[in-house]
Amino acid sequence: MTKPHTSVIRILVADDHALVRRGVRLILDREPDLEVVAEAGDGAEAIELARTHEVDLAVMDIAMPRKTGLQATRELLALKPGVRVLMLTMHDNEQYFFQALKAGASGYVLKSVADRDLVAACRAAMRDEPFLYPGAVTALIRHYLDRVRQGEEPSERVLTVREEEVLKLVAEGHSSKEIAEMLFISIKTVHRHRENLLHKLGLRDRLELTRYAIRAGLIEA
Repeated sequence: MTKPHTSVIRILVADDHALVRRGVRLILDREPDLEVVAEAGDGAEAIELARTHEVDLAVMDIAMPRKTGLQATRELLALKPGVRVLMLTMHDNEQYFFQALKAGASGYVLKSVADRDLVAACRAAMRDEPFLYPGAVTALIRHYLDRVRQGEEPSERVLTVREEEVLKLVAEGHSSKEIAEMLFISIKTVHRHRENLLHKLGLRDRLELTRYAIRAGLIEA
């Protein structure tokens, strides 16, 4: 039965096991606001289907042939930045979890409890709320505390107004000389602000600063 598409979340499921895809479809399609519109057997096929289907959310396995779920997530978000991605995996593994977050996933759901968590995770992702299984929350807290103990500044530290101005201009592609002229400060001061930004936010270069500025809503993607 076709559902009315006024507020239905259109979902792409990618897993190399047909039985898993069938199980995921059964869980999701019984919900009035969720509909599986495409199924992929690997990461490469997931990208192909995302090009030809209107998709709001992708549910990806991590370990798949041709392209892993992590590779496919990065490509999918570059192709369609508005799409949300959930990792659905059998791996209760911190390394995979952090890699999934770095790739841009909105949540991490274990297959062993998919019947309990998957529907809630899909809705959370579409509200821009991260969905993490309990072990992942513990891992995040431990990672944060380790960073604090090592003397690293937490990345959530608020930027000054001037730093936000510099960040916005850097992300828009202006040179240090142009920024200095626009803000009536010296080039040396621009460089100092830029170094402070990289240090405070735990970032490495202009590209990462630009991504941060987009996520923070300072510039348009």
